[in-house]
Amino acid sequence: MAKDFPKRSENYSEWYNELVVRADLAEQSAVRGCMVIKPYGYAIWEKMHDQLDRMFKQTGHQNAYFPLFIPKSFLSREAEHVEGFAKECAVVTHHRLMNDPNGSGVVVDPAAKLEEELIVRPTSETIIWSTYKNWIKSYRDLPILCNQWANVVRWEMRTRMFLRTAEFLWQEGHTAHATREEAEAETRKMLEVYAEFAEKYMAMPVLKGHKSPNERFAGALDTLCIEAMMQDGKALQAGTSHFLGQNFAKAFEVQFLNKQNTLEYVWATSWGVSTRLMGALIMTHSDDNGLVLPPHLAPIHVAIVPICKSDEQQRQLDEHIAPIVKALEAKGLVVKYDNRPEYKPGWKFNEYEFKGVPVRLAIGPRDLENGTCEVCRRDTLEKITMPIEGIADHVADLMEAIQSNLYKKAADFLCHWDGTVETEERIKEETKATIRCIPFDAPEEEGKCIYSGKPSHRRVVFARSY
Repeated sequence: MAKDFPKRSENYSEWYNELVVRADLAEQSAVRGCMVIKPYGYAIWEKMHDQLDRMFKQTGHQNAYFPLFIPKSFLSREAEHVEGFAKECAVVTHHRLMNDPNGSGVVVDPAAKLEEELIVRPTSETIIWSTYKNWIKSYRDLPILCNQWANVVRWEMRTRMFLRTAEFLWQEGHTAHATREEAEAETRKMLEVYAEFAEKYMAMPVLKGHKSPNERFAGALDTLCIEAMMQDGKALQAGTSHFLGQNFAKAFEVQFLNKQNTLEYVWATSWGVSTRLMGALIMTHSDDNGLVLPPHLAPIHVAIVPICKSDEQQRQLDEHIAPIVKALEAKGLVVKYDNRPEYKPGWKFNEYEFKGVPVRLAIGPRDLENGTCEVCRRDTLEKITMPIEGIADHVADLMEAIQSNLYKKAADFLCHWDGTVETEERIKEETKATIRCIPFDAPEEEGKCIYSGKPSHRRVVFARSY
């Protein structure tokens, strides 16, 4: 364990922040509220990106790219939308700098004021629907199933790396449909994609459900979400899918001729997940010894550390370990053989343990004599000695065992709510807990609201959030 590494039980926030930095995932940047994602952290995000991208394409979606800058007038066209994002928007007002004639450095050239101010993309509904107006004329042009991988800017005052930063990476799907039923089906389908990714690849149990009207995306008729419960009992919104109705189509006059040759407004959805998933991954599985990664998203599956005291022993180990590396790679595993002489084995053990590498093998001269190696799994820290023969098959099976072991049963944080905005607001004021979601599978049952005592017909998830 890293020296002086905080424990979760003593200071969960400090533990998280320290882990992000010490595991080489990210660091603070020179720009307030923004982060630098380091190569190891970005490698995990790439794994997420690539798997999600495959899943999106399997459901018929294509990638596109839309501008970073949005005319201010576009954001104003949908009233709820602008109200929801106004406080977080970064605005570009000028396009040129100049040397200050008073000698105080570089200043904005007042003559270079933009004719219309531009918003740095907080989300892309407005710029995309202004574009869809040019793409959609007839029912034959529908559906449009587009996804964008991009960065967005939301000017957060209180930031934490991966969880809430002024700039972050994400994907945003934006689809257009001929009927309400198609759009609602798309909204639910993409939430199921997120849930499958979270549970199958992140090994993170999630609750699927509706956001309350108070917590919906600005401009949506309905917001579906996956919520994950973190180790400290707080809820993390891990993904959302929005049924936008015809709000944006009406705001941007996007109509199509239906099969009856009459004009209709298009039905819309949007859905997205972000680098916040990195924070969820950390807080779902990691421990007081550092990062713990599920094998399906680990940049390195197996680290092999040779134990030697001389150059001759090193050469012998290199020769015997090379076929082990090839056998493991033939199983589709990413292997790191760390034979750097400048670092001692103990340092390497701590490094790979802290970085969450799922399996570590240690092999020394005595192991070569006995035909064995030491196998350590990161999730349980269990160490066993086993034969080198057949090690590739064993480690491949171990990956699936670790992935399954990391999937933990979701905690039950359900309680009754009377369904009123007033009660929801009072609970939020007094406890800082909000309704994270109204689960799809919550059974209809009679009960009393946890706060007001009024009759209630179902349970919801109340929790403090990140």
